[in-house]
Amino acid sequence: MKELTRQELHNLAMNIVGKHLEAAGYEFVAINSTLGKNPQFVCTKEKQLSFVVVRNIPYPEDPREYDEGLMRKIKAHAKKSNAQVYYAGVGLVNAKEYKLPVYLNEEYIVDYDGLIAIE
Repeated sequence: MKELTRQELHNLAMNIVGKHLEAAGYEFVAINSTLGKNPQFVCTKEKQLSFVVVRNIPYPEDPREYDEGLMRKIKAHAKKSNAQVYYAGVGLVNAKEYKLPVYLNEEYIVDYDGLIAIE
């Protein structure tokens, strides 16, 4: 069994959020999957530009909690482009045993409630 790396977990979280954005009618302008580079998605919907910050949140942390300092920085950057900012926290956990890591080709549980608007 191969444990997923931080980058692989991040990419998995981005895929989950990307599918959600697509289904919600967003069009992608830019996508950045590099760890530490923000935002992950720059997209538009009905001519409104949006910045989406995606985070993989390990169990048992709450995927709905975010780094307020980071989000303030993103919000300040977004203001220059008149963009809306969203946070998308994705909890990923091993389906068989919560204390084990997420493994490649093994079942996992997703805890994702959608986008959180940053005001």
